[in-house]
Amino acid sequence: MTSHIVPGLEARLAIATAVAKEAGAVALDYFNRRETLVIETKRDPQDVVSIADREVENLIRARFRDAYPDDGVLGEEYGLETGTSGFTWVVDPIDGTSPFVNGMPNWCVSIGLLHDGVPVVGVISAPCHDELYAAGLGLGATLNGRRLTLDPSRTIRNAVTGIGANNYVTPAFVGKMVENLLQAGGNFIRNGSGALMLAYVAAGRLVGYYEPYMHAWDCMAGYCLVKEAGGWYHPFPTEGERLTKGSPVLATAPGATDDLRKIAGL
Repeated sequence: MTSHIVPGLEARLAIATAVAKEAGAVALDYFNRRETLVIETKRDPQDVVSIADREVENLIRARFRDAYPDDGVLGEEYGLETGTSGFTWVVDPIDGTSPFVNGMPNWCVSIGLLHDGVPVVGVISAPCHDELYAAGLGLGATLNGRRLTLDPSRTIRNAVTGIGANNYVTPAFVGKMVENLLQAGGNFIRNGSGALMLAYVAAGRLVGYYEPYMHAWDCMAGYCLVKEAGGWYHPFPTEGERLTKGSPVLATAPGATDDLRKIAGL
């Protein structure tokens, strides 16, 4: 349990869960007719966005505005609206847009909630897998209602680590990161959605997830899930404008923390 007291946490977790289900259903409908979507590129040709991302984010923002008008919202597509309540929702409407537009199932809707800078709610909907991950600070983590508890005997050597990379990081850095993990006796997977791989850490499918540069909307929900399942995460800077910038992200199961912190230099 935690000493960080969060007023009305259960109610916010319940609303986040309902919104994630609704948003996931809308996103899945777009996915099933993705050949009709207009796809745009953002800062590089691998970084894509579609009307689905914007529609899903608008839906999520509208639901939280109705339920909690004083809360802030940070979303990937429309940026930060500050609030006055001490709560900020951190949303990626579709994490894994590249798998999404290319017809692969590894994408999700990620909804996190910060209270005074601490991740206190994490809900991730993976509609193609019919999976819903949910966690609240001190309330535990679940997958489709089943409690998640990490196995401390799993390490980088007897389980798989997730890694992420993008063009904010040099190819040489990514190559060294992979080399360090393999030299330490580990192996890796990358599925195109950092948020979903963080959920997989909470579920015990991956023993850790490391990405040298990631945004808050990709990791806040996953961080809460991993913590509540019994894991560890590297703190993300949440003060003011820092929340909108990228940072190294690392979340681990207990048996992989020391190894992965050393590999990541965190």
